[in-house]
Amino acid sequence: MGAIPVNLFAAATVLLFAAGQLPPAEAAIPNRGPMPTDGPRFLSKGQSYRVVIGDTILLPCAVTDLGTYVVLWRRGISVLTADRMMVTRDPRFKLQEGFNLQLSNVMPQDAGDYVCQIGDGDNRDQIHTVEILVPPSIRASPASGQLTARKGGTITLECKASGNPVPSISWSRKGKAMPIGEKEGFSITLENVDRHQAGVYQCTATNGVGEPVTVDMQLDVLYPPEIEVEKSWVHAGEGHEAQLACTVHGEPQPNMLWYQDSFLLDPTNRRSMDTRGNKHMLTIHNVQNSDFGNYSCVAENSLGRAKKYIELSGRPSPAQFHSAPFSRSHSSYNLSWQIESYPPLEEVRLLYRKVMMNETYQQPGKWHDVPLQPVNTGSFSHAMSYNIRHLHANSVYEEIIQAKNRYGWNEVSDLYQFYTRGPDYPSEPSMEDMTLLAASSSWKLHSSALLLSLLLCVS
Repeated sequence: MGAIPVNLFAAATVLLFAAGQLPPAEAAIPNRGPMPTDGPRFLSKGQSYRVVIGDTILLPCAVTDLGTYVVLWRRGISVLTADRMMVTRDPRFKLQEGFNLQLSNVMPQDAGDYVCQIGDGDNRDQIHTVEILVPPSIRASPASGQLTARKGGTITLECKASGNPVPSISWSRKGKAMPIGEKEGFSITLENVDRHQAGVYQCTATNGVGEPVTVDMQLDVLYPPEIEVEKSWVHAGEGHEAQLACTVHGEPQPNMLWYQDSFLLDPTNRRSMDTRGNKHMLTIHNVQNSDFGNYSCVAENSLGRAKKYIELSGRPSPAQFHSAPFSRSHSSYNLSWQIESYPPLEEVRLLYRKVMMNETYQQPGKWHDVPLQPVNTGSFSHAMSYNIRHLHANSVYEEIIQAKNRYGWNEVSDLYQFYTRGPDYPSEPSMEDMTLLAASSSWKLHSSALLLSLLLCVS
């Protein structure tokens, strides 16, 4: 640090006098006695300080053997104090216990070098460096925090942070996981966006000073309607109630309509339409024969149109199996299942066959057709079982079931696999058994139409 000319001290004193801050009698520095032979020296040392904005800092300046010399505090070319007189008009500065300089309610612009100087011939300096720590602040860009993207497009979310030290930025998603994993930095870019990436994104800034701060950004994704149906096939009975449901997503919010075949449906005393969030429900009370058929939910917004079909039928539901896949017998298997049907069941058909297989090959055998006489108890759910006998030990089998009521045959059940035990098998299946089942489950019939043709072939 270069020395200040000696006349700066005199100028400071004259300035105080001219401003009326010193009476004439005080314009001269008090006589502190004879000048010491070795001159004044500092007892304190220059330091660097880090202080949080709004706090108070005390900068030491302890001098011995000052004699008649003047101690001056300055910042740059601005004189703050001369001797024990305040030159600056900033009320935040005060001298404490001699020449220690106190600065209260510090602000960012207070950062820099503060010099305590002895006005002797050498103009000796003691320099304190002050850094102001500022907690992070953050804002979204744009300031509204609202962003919009079209499905398949790319969008960049950006936030701007300030503070000292420079804040680090992290991103998160409110209530959901980030679609691109953990991310840091002032911006993130989402590519090929869809509705699953819409939501509230949070940008958080932290720098170790004060608490982290967060700003929310709402991303809306514009896309044509998308429809999901809970069930594409709904069983019903005359005189009962049936409900069809479609879940519709879209932005802007789609308009939703129900159709039976090609006819637009309106609410009637037997037909009601309700919406709960994205779920749209069509409820038919006191179902009549004319209500059976194909229904469709159609959703449309400014970006497109979507349609999904639901069949309302009086035919039985496909069989659901309840028996475990592992037989406790070497030569038989007890199969149990359940079918839903409002009208009484008229016929039930069980088809099973052996699957010859090893680790790399499997070949299905011939179908065995077993017609069954259903027992109707007046219940909606029809629980049935059948013990399949004369099976081969240590073998894998698969079977299907089809049922008929007065509305016709239902869809063929899913292919169900089971196996019989070998002579040395324990009472519970081994890991090899599980592996065998996993391998065999990879083979499925291509469609229910093929199964129906098999049924006809064995009739």
